[in-house]
Amino acid sequence: MTMTDNQSASEPLHFVAPVIQDNPTGWGPCELPDQFKDMPYQPFSKGDRLGKISDWTGAAFQDKKYANKYASQFGSGSQYAYYHDEDESTFHLVDTTRVQKPPYQRGRFRANQRNLRGRGGRSNVQGGGMQSLGKGLKTRDTYKKSQVRKWQGRPQIKIRDASVTVKPDWTTIEEMDFPRLGKLSLPSIKEGEDIVCCGELEYYDKSYDRVNVKNEKPLQSVNRIFHTVTTTDDPIIRKLSKTEGNVYATDAILATIMCCTRSNYSWDIVIEKIGDKLFFDKRDNTEFDLLTVNETSVEPPQDDGNSLNSPRNLALEATFINHNFSQQVLKTGANEPRYKFDEPNPFISEEEEGEVASVAYRYRKWDLGGGIVLVARCEHDAVVQSPSGELQFLTIKALNEWDSKIANGVEWRQKLDIQRGAVLANELRNNACKLAKWTVQALLAGSDQIKFGYVSRSHVRDSNKHVILGTQQYKPAEFATQINLNMDNAWGVLRCIIDIVMKQKDGKYLIMKDPNKSMIRLYDIPDNTFESDGESGSDDDTPQDSAAFQSLYPYNSNTKR
Repeated sequence: MTMTDNQSASEPLHFVAPVIQDNPTGWGPCELPDQFKDMPYQPFSKGDRLGKISDWTGAAFQDKKYANKYASQFGSGSQYAYYHDEDESTFHLVDTTRVQKPPYQRGRFRANQRNLRGRGGRSNVQGGGMQSLGKGLKTRDTYKKSQVRKWQGRPQIKIRDASVTVKPDWTTIEEMDFPRLGKLSLPSIKEGEDIVCCGELEYYDKSYDRVNVKNEKPLQSVNRIFHTVTTTDDPIIRKLSKTEGNVYATDAILATIMCCTRSNYSWDIVIEKIGDKLFFDKRDNTEFDLLTVNETSVEPPQDDGNSLNSPRNLALEATFINHNFSQQVLKTGANEPRYKFDEPNPFISEEEEGEVASVAYRYRKWDLGGGIVLVARCEHDAVVQSPSGELQFLTIKALNEWDSKIANGVEWRQKLDIQRGAVLANELRNNACKLAKWTVQALLAGSDQIKFGYVSRSHVRDSNKHVILGTQQYKPAEFATQINLNMDNAWGVLRCIIDIVMKQKDGKYLIMKDPNKSMIRLYDIPDNTFESDGESGSDDDTPQDSAAFQSLYPYNSNTKR
């Protein structure tokens, strides 16, 4: 070290060490000047170039050639924005894993980038050339946008209401989910044995077998009376309950329980236990007898109650079509022959005015084993003479088309004559529960044929006028196999419910399908529940079927309970 002119040779040299700040708990200076306090800083990593640390503008290099020279892995622009500390929107999950491309795709991205620059295209640089979006993030963002566009076109699934309001004093006894019910089986149930047969049947008009799209027939309004009497109001079942069986129901109630695993809409059935006997009933003033429309469709009807295509209005329309179709296809002349059973129709009273629909009732019993004997009222709709001269009993039902575009179906007028199988397959997807219940009713009644009619609206926006486009018939057992209806499972579901209720004390119970879950629940309800329905109306304010029909279809056939 050299000496200056002001220093003498005898004076010692002193070295003044600079002040060093030591930060034992972290990295960086311990003290910060006041002018730099509370000032945000640019985050950086060890791999970043130092020139980027002091770049506060984010656009130091306008030349695209050096766009990524000082690019930081943290990006730029949004780090200086203010976010509340407790705001969850500041949380982002970033997937940094690299997707391994196959060999034939490697190197294409850079080639495409050069082509874009050569043609005057824009490269993937944002924020004045300082931020580029990673490949993985861009792929995920594109996928999310496509999914949003995909689901935005679909209506949001509404939460369905229960068929009856569950009261606080009801006790839940059992919850049975559909997967568990689908595994039940009660094989080797023999054909039902007839106890009493009553009523009259008209003959089917075979000319309707020749109806097709080019030779359609308008659906007529047949003003006839239909009886939908529940189990305990049936005088014959009351009489049989003293001598025959210990479980009593109607075919409609049994079909609802047996096909419950295919249902989506809510329904309920009242069970009354008296000693060792069970009575299955539907509640008064309910929509139990209305037919569902597109219940099992991927996108079931969801319009509001005032809409033409709301679920309730479609159910009224479908029931209206079934009533009239089942009577129109019969030979109804005054001189036409009728098939009469030994006993008359038990529901005809002298006070009724009007013609009663063609219907025959078969009261049958089945031995379910374990001391359980089921007695049920089943129905036939018509009779027909086969080519061999034998009489065959028919179950007649109608499938209806309302709007193929909204229902995601096939156009019947284009496909029915040339691809009837495709039309029926579509109906099996959209109305699996309804078709299964019809098949079960035909099997319980012992019908020889089940006749389907294809009925469509004359105009897609008019639900009052319809045309018959064709008919089709099946043997119930063969049709059950075609739609994968397992009767052993159906009997097993019914027997399971019977066994659970048989173990309970005497009283009233209710089984209900959950409106939004694939399960049914069994409730213990007070004995006086629903007893005031016939006098002051239902607790749920649901109008009777006959009133609903008259409000929507003033010329519709009558319905009697």
